[in-house]
Amino acid sequence: MEEIPVLGRLGYPFAEISFYDPEQIEGQIEDLLELKRRYGIYYLAHYPNEGNPLAVAHLRDRFVPPMKRLFELSTEVGIGKGTFHFWLDERTIPPEVVRQKIELIGEMTAAAKSRGIVLCLENLSEPYNNFIPAFEQVPDLAMTLDIGHGQLLTEENTSFGFIQNCFDRIKHIHVHDNHGGMSPKDDLHLPLGRGSVNYPRIFALLQEKGYSSTVTMELKPEEMAETKVEILKYLSMP
Repeated sequence: MEEIPVLGRLGYPFAEISFYDPEQIEGQIEDLLELKRRYGIYYLAHYPNEGNPLAVAHLRDRFVPPMKRLFELSTEVGIGKGTFHFWLDERTIPPEVVRQKIELIGEMTAAAKSRGIVLCLENLSEPYNNFIPAFEQVPDLAMTLDIGHGQLLTEENTSFGFIQNCFDRIKHIHVHDNHGGMSPKDDLHLPLGRGSVNYPRIFALLQEKGYSSTVTMELKPEEMAETKVEILKYLSMP
């Protein structure tokens, strides 16, 4: 909450806010609406992490119902797009668990759509082909392409595969930098240009494909100006 005024004063058009706990959010609605009016911004939602990605029964009983309530609360502050994690990496998640998780994704996507929300599945360690079954079975499911995550557990950033093969599902983008690596601790969330992610090539491909939607800098507010300069530099490259 305390960072929203900072983003507003910096002139950014939206804030992607943590929409995790329905009870907490219920108590923040009026403040969120006041900040929205004061700074002329709008909100995107980042919904809670799933917890144990293998515990399907827990996800069905303890994750999906709060998500549906969060969709209801999202409409109260005008949120029309939100991101969630639902790990589908076939190197780790058994096929039957993947199948059941896709069913839950379908249920959540339908609930979000009924509230006017585009629900975006964020890539973690998955290559693009691990998302294809979910896209085939859930036509309204969109995607948040996290370019920083795409640098982890891989030799080539997985963003290239997603852009080339799933571009029509990409409705939001997260940017941050890192040096690659094989574990969550390598997800450093550095300003662009301080890591090894090939942002010039990735942004060139996004421009070639015609991407024209939202981008969140997943950084501290004081790091955003530096990264904004980098993004604009990449977007101006021939």
